[in-house]
Amino acid sequence: MTRNPPPDRTPDGHHVLIHGRRRRASDPGLPADVAARLRSHLMAARRAVHSALRSHDVRAERMARRRVHTAKVALGERGTPWWEQDDEQRRIRWREGLTALDEDGA
Repeated sequence: MTRNPPPDRTPDGHHVLIHGRRRRASDPGLPADVAARLRSHLMAARRAVHSALRSHDVRAERMARRRVHTAKVALGERGTPWWEQDDEQRRIRWREGLTALDEDGA
């Protein structure tokens, strides 16, 4: 399997450049296993959005988009910027996100 190189980061490390657009980077302080679980939830939720759109299921789309948002907040890509949070706030953010996503079964 060929992997793409990681995206370029801004000098401060807060953002990545993807297709010429600046996006908030995931929290680099996430433990590797936590980051992997959150990315897995994110990808599953994105697949669920795609499936809901194909089947025109508005309720399923809304639920899937909510899971995408929850995963992105837990990763630090949305919500309060991770560089403005202390270590405890960051831990709470990803733990709450993982708990919510695990309970959803996504």
